[in-house]
Amino acid sequence: ELAGPPQSHGYYVIYTRANDRALRDALDQGLARLIARGDLRRLYEKYGIWSEAQRELENFTGPLEVISGRPAEGGWALVGRYWSRLVEAACVTIALSLGSMPLAMLLGLVIAIGRIYGPIPVRAVLTGYVELIRGTPLMLQLFVLFYLLKLPPWVSGIGGLAINYSAYEAEIYRAGLQAIPQGQMEAALALGMSRWMALRRVIIPQAVRIVIPPVTNDFIALFKDTSVCSVITLIELTKEYSILANGTGGAIEFALAASFLYMMMSLPLSWFSRWSERRLGTLGVKGGAAA
Repeated sequence: ELAGPPQSHGYYVIYTRANDRALRDALDQGLARLIARGDLRRLYEKYGIWSEAQRELENFTGPLEVISGRPAEGGWALVGRYWSRLVEAACVTIALSLGSMPLAMLLGLVIAIGRIYGPIPVRAVLTGYVELIRGTPLMLQLFVLFYLLKLPPWVSGIGGLAINYSAYEAEIYRAGLQAIPQGQMEAALALGMSRWMALRRVIIPQAVRIVIPPVTNDFIALFKDTSVCSVITLIELTKEYSILANGTGGAIEFALAASFLYMMMSLPLSWFSRWSERRLGTLGVKGGAAA
């Protein structure tokens, strides 16, 4: 079954002994007959792997388009040659992260509120959800979405990361909500606020200020965990590094280049976290003084 559009060229290869030209020619003739009669296409269609890209192989005469090996000028020339592929893969990593983390944060907040303020049956269900998600590997969750539920790769990747991280965000938010003195909720209710209004205007804003550091830390970790999405055919930064390193032998150079890109993605989040802590902390002090 086709998992998505082709990411790059690939070739089918049959190896024979170098001096066994008779066997090589016989195999070529057999494949030519299968192609000419349409048997090869029917075989591919039977198993759901035929695409128009396969038609190009019928008249293929060469040369093979392969990743060239380490050039004489050194491994860093390879990084320059394939830098655009690393950047493209990094964009996939960014898209997966930006698509999944907001969903994880929103879902985690809803779960945390439900576990603290919801009725007992809701608390039990949400607690079971958190324990199930935290107790199973991310890769297994991606397999369920992609191979069992047959969701598209991007939906499976973003959805799997969001579901996985929502359990951790729920625990972070729950700790933040419980750090707010219970008396504040009681005072808000006594002033005539509904429970939802008290949460929205009194409790949650204070909890958000508390959870910024751990949530940002999880966001940074999520950038690295996107590498697991390679098992559902998404070519993100780590997978592209593996392809290029194995194809060229420039493992060290490509590892350093990939690490640099990961750092460039993570550092802005760290700076934003520190800025937010200072900003919200300052506002909190001023608000307290004004009160």
